Amino acid sequence: MGDTTVAGLMAELAALDDPRTRAVNEKHGDDHGVNLGRLREIAKRLKTQPDLARELWRTGDSAARLLALLICRPRAFERAELDAMLRAARTPKVHDWLVNYVVKKSPHAEDLRVAWSADPDPVVASAGWQLTTERVTRKPDGLDLPVLLDTIEADMRQAPPRLQWAMNHCLAQIGIDHADHRPRAIDIGERLEVLKDYPTPPGCTSPFAPIWITEMVRRQTT
Repeated sequence: MGDTTVAGLMAELAALDDPRTRAVNEKHGDDHGVNLGRLREIAKRLKTQPDLARELWRTGDSAARLLALLICRPRAFERAELDAMLRAARTPKVHDWLVNYVVKKSPHAEDLRVAWSADPDPVVASAGWQLTTERVTRKPDGLDLPVLLDTIEADMRQAPPRLQWAMNHCLAQIGIDHADHRPRAIDIGERLEVLKDYPTPPGCTSPFAPIWITEMVRRQTT
């Protein structure tokens, strides 16, 4: 069944650390070398263990933190705890999994969305924009989409990379999901030219908002 102590799991993760995987991850700002498929296999074996998840998180090790996010109980975290965790999650994969697998399922998600979006730390603010993008798609009632577009138009071009990416995703999602705002979303994207030259592999959709919006709408209507 494998060891379920923190020490045993840390040894298991260390044994799975692959230099080639680590080298690829480091190009994206991450600092672990564990294959994510293997990590999910460990999580499946452990199932949900909130106390163990907290212990793994406290190690500060990125692979251990990713495992913690897979076995935690999202609704068990208090607002202040989630805020502290996000501010400690400085690598992109840990940040993204924390927002997508934990915060989005938390009763504190909306409160944190509002607070983080206005945070002076651009990495924290990017999490707020990730949560806003989720609402644009799933629960747009109560969101002021024109004001969101105003903010994106004014701030996205000069935003730091992580925040810029999150704002661009929100821009694209507004254009994809809300036909009334689609022309303006495309116009903003065309004028700001954010990610226009982003290298996109064959068969993938460019993150440049006008192309992204147009392609996703085409898929929805064919």
